[in-house]
Amino acid sequence: MEETSSFRRIEGIGSHLQPDLLQNCLDIEGIAVNETSADDSEETQPKAKKKGATSSVTLTRPNGKTATIEVDEESQQRGFGPATIHATDLSKVGLRAYDPGYLNTASATSKITFIDGDKGTLLYRGYPIEELAEKSNFLEVAFLLINGELPTKHQLSQWESKVMTHTYLHENLIHLMQTFRYDAHPLGMLISTIAALSTFYPEANAALSGQHIFKDPQIRNKQVFRIIGKLPTIAACAYRHRIGRPYNQPATQLGYTENFLYMMDKLSEAKYTPNPKLARALDILFILHADHEMNCSTAAMRHIASSLADPYTAVAGAAGALFGPLHGGANEAVLRMLEEIGTVDKVPKFIEDVKNRKKKLMGFGHRVYRNYDPRAKIIRKVAYEVFDLLGTEPLIEIAMALESAALKDEYFIKRKLYPNVDFFTGLIYKSMGFPTDMFPVLFCIPRAVGWLAHWLELLDDPENKIVRPRQIYVGPAQRNYTPIDQRSTDAPFGTDKVYSSVSSKRRNVGEITLSNL
Repeated sequence: MEETSSFRRIEGIGSHLQPDLLQNCLDIEGIAVNETSADDSEETQPKAKKKGATSSVTLTRPNGKTATIEVDEESQQRGFGPATIHATDLSKVGLRAYDPGYLNTASATSKITFIDGDKGTLLYRGYPIEELAEKSNFLEVAFLLINGELPTKHQLSQWESKVMTHTYLHENLIHLMQTFRYDAHPLGMLISTIAALSTFYPEANAALSGQHIFKDPQIRNKQVFRIIGKLPTIAACAYRHRIGRPYNQPATQLGYTENFLYMMDKLSEAKYTPNPKLARALDILFILHADHEMNCSTAAMRHIASSLADPYTAVAGAAGALFGPLHGGANEAVLRMLEEIGTVDKVPKFIEDVKNRKKKLMGFGHRVYRNYDPRAKIIRKVAYEVFDLLGTEPLIEIAMALESAALKDEYFIKRKLYPNVDFFTGLIYKSMGFPTDMFPVLFCIPRAVGWLAHWLELLDDPENKIVRPRQIYVGPAQRNYTPIDQRSTDAPFGTDKVYSSVSSKRRNVGEITLSNL
């Protein structure tokens, strides 16, 4: 393996894709030292050696085992985070790292997004999010995240054209979406439909076409265009399905977000063009949500893709993470909180209830940020532009009063609880007429670009293998099988409680014969 630093070894990731895209048109547990098994073989393979700035630390355990471990200082020296060690080096002294939730574990090196939570900094490929939101557009940012650099005018034109020509859905896929229940959740429809796309493109399935296929940039890039292009169409169809209206075909002459609004809103008019200010507002929101480092859904994307699963299945799995209220459903939780508060005069009482742990404050604080979320500052401005056009959202006054009170209260200042991106996003979407169950769908469309950028980076990183985390077993020791008539009759079990519908209760009080014999 070529000897490079852990940061330089992926120096070319993304940049080499650009010509092909355009050409295609584009706690700690002690373990025995050197303990291995068939399942551990990948861990013990030689790591890529590093030439960057390094130091070393010596670990000595009470049992006398000692090891010198190399420390990579480059990240800290560049101001991009703490120094790092390889977790597998801990096995030299019989240790394993225990880190539930990955609070202090880096599973990969990446050149895509950088976050400084203390300073409130967010960079896409080195560019501040504030500059991109002000000066760029979503498809240009998508090019940047995928390819590593901003495009020239000609490159951007080709990129936009190729993405928009991949917005159409196969008629069989449309028929599949039409079979969902009338009240199917839009995100459930989107996840199922994306997963179904893998059956339409078997050439993108390594299990069918061979593990080598993802070494072919033409194969990889084609899936990038398909996913970025088709996601707004799938989302618009899911929205139209919910309201009982026929699906609209894409209008490829329009911009990315403009076309999305068109597919959702066009009725029987001979010509319909969405409001450009709303399209721009949605474009900015898409930029802000395009990537956010190694978050829950991105980690899921990398985890699934590490097995060389096709990108449609991986994206569907990543989108599944958005169903959780701790990730994609956070902005909906903000709306419910504001609705619960009800009026501005009840904000002080709510603040006190939060401080007394009687209520939860949604939309404040972040796992990474210990400062004002830079995206929240941008969204705040976008919110007022949308309200000027569509009218003030009634909950905005409550939100402003809540933000003002929290930012002045020492309780929240001490805990570094500042508004995050979810605080205003839900208000904007609600003002634009999106139902709350569309919120995670609106999150998924732009975030797929980040997922795909990480997918490409994963495929090109020589250090990455199939993800197989270790565990610390805390169950019973080995024991013998007990015959059923010798087992305790009152032993508890986890599945003894389950809810039943009223109709099931009615049936269950009847006389039931389990066999006709």
